[in-house]
Amino acid sequence: MERVVYDQMAELDQRHWWYRARREVLAALIRRTVRPPADARILEIGCGTGHNLAMLTQFGEVDALELDDAAREIAQQRLGHAVMDAPLPDLTGVPERCYDIVAALDVIEHIDDDAAALASIAKRLKPGGKLLMTVPAHQWMWSAHDVVNHHRRRYSRTALKRLIQGSPLKLERIGYLNSLLFPLAMADRLSSKLRGKDDANLSLPPAPLNAALEAVFSAERHLVGRFPLPPGLSLFAVASAT
Repeated sequence: MERVVYDQMAELDQRHWWYRARREVLAALIRRTVRPPADARILEIGCGTGHNLAMLTQFGEVDALELDDAAREIAQQRLGHAVMDAPLPDLTGVPERCYDIVAALDVIEHIDDDAAALASIAKRLKPGGKLLMTVPAHQWMWSAHDVVNHHRRRYSRTALKRLIQGSPLKLERIGYLNSLLFPLAMADRLSSKLRGKDDANLSLPPAPLNAALEAVFSAERHLVGRFPLPPGLSLFAVASAT
């Protein structure tokens, strides 16, 4: 990702509706679908500024990886111990058959060889351990946001399912996230393209709008893992190691 993305993350990850609501939705997904053991060992790959780490520590002992030096420093302060810097797909130095959960939250779309990334992650999971991954959905939604984030692709549900089924992991659940706001996002994205104003900036909306967007997105925590959601901005998958 470009420097501006990490800077915005550091500034906004505790206040912006997307980060705040997404943590609530992911926590609900972990409770209902991943169902980790008590005191699970958890690894988050590509933790950025560590904005998910406090949420993940609800479920066990957390290790993390981050390649960007400045973001890793913030993450280490939040986590309270060292954050590793091993890149995918090699994950050099990351212990094998060690983790109950590996979280790759909007990470795999950055990797050239996504199949090799999943194979490497599978080696780090205990037997029965689970990968929780999220990726951006719908290649036709490609925008300047994907460019500055150095995405290699956006995924269709079929493509993500095929990727996991071709890996050493067993697919357990796949579905959409950020579905309730998808019609609004789709209209905004298409309007921006028609006007030639494809803007990658992730700014903080005015407080009332920020609160409203957070309330709508976070409402998905009551649905995720219980009912399949309609198409959304993101896809999630849960897959287990044998």
